[in-house]
Amino acid sequence: MKKILITGGAGFIGSHLCKYFLDQGDSVICVDNFLSGSRDNIKEFEGNKNFRLIEHDVCQPLPEFKEHLDAIFHFACPASPNPQSPVSYMRYPVETMMVNVLGSQRMLELAHANMCQIIFASTSEVYGDPLVHPQPESYWGNVNSVGPRSCYDEGKRAMESLAFAYNRTGGTLIKVIRIFNTYGPHMRLDDGRFTINLIDSHINNKPFKMFGDGSSTRSFCYIDDLLSGIIKVYETESAIGQVINLGNPVEFTLADAIKEFESIIGKELTKEYIDTPPDDPKKRKPDITKAKNLLNWEPTIDFKTGMKKTLEYYQNKTQ
Repeated sequence: MKKILITGGAGFIGSHLCKYFLDQGDSVICVDNFLSGSRDNIKEFEGNKNFRLIEHDVCQPLPEFKEHLDAIFHFACPASPNPQSPVSYMRYPVETMMVNVLGSQRMLELAHANMCQIIFASTSEVYGDPLVHPQPESYWGNVNSVGPRSCYDEGKRAMESLAFAYNRTGGTLIKVIRIFNTYGPHMRLDDGRFTINLIDSHINNKPFKMFGDGSSTRSFCYIDDLLSGIIKVYETESAIGQVINLGNPVEFTLADAIKEFESIIGKELTKEYIDTPPDDPKKRKPDITKAKNLLNWEPTIDFKTGMKKTLEYYQNKTQ
């Protein structure tokens, strides 16, 4: 039995990781302060003797525990760029920066003490509004260091820098995943990101708030595909000291993605057009050549199939 610590374990991706390892018979320590995570996401684990919740801000010293850890997944951080969402990182800029810097340092110290691997949830946002398309791991990015998104963009860049400093100076077993737009069950309906806004608009019969004219592009990865990629990273020793893009390389304009969703629900959404937020990327598409070669991984679930699965989850949840 492995012992796995997951920060942000009650969040969208973190809760799927908790379930995966519990299903494998491993022991899971979930650390979450519920800033953006949801207790509903981990409710099914209550009573599981292999699951332990520590309600805690990882920027503060963790309560002492004597168990040896086999792996740490550092996934604690608000992730929504929508300033209208109550859980947007723009509403928590200081907390967002600190969890990526101070929280990351605490987790790195813990990983070093346990001599275990630590997997970091970084983001495609480190590429900013890219001047290179698609975005390979070698691209350094085009980021506004003082804009309203910088708490997240630069926070993740600082996290990566800190991780590699520990790797170079102390041999800490780091792995960095740059996650591109992911969607699926366990997202909060008020999260504010594009895909869940489509679901929320349909289920709750309210206008879909469209930022910009729909010409910006995104690539959407279903959670099951992302999870399989994360586990491949976890299982691959040669991923130590590497940065790896994980995402679906099929690119949509936002307008075309809306049409795909409307074809699922059989009607047009009422739309409310809003100005694009500052520094919003005009393009986003991962180059996953490295993931294919190093992990033998690539997504298999197309956008329409994934959105059908996601919609069914929320429709069942609201019944």
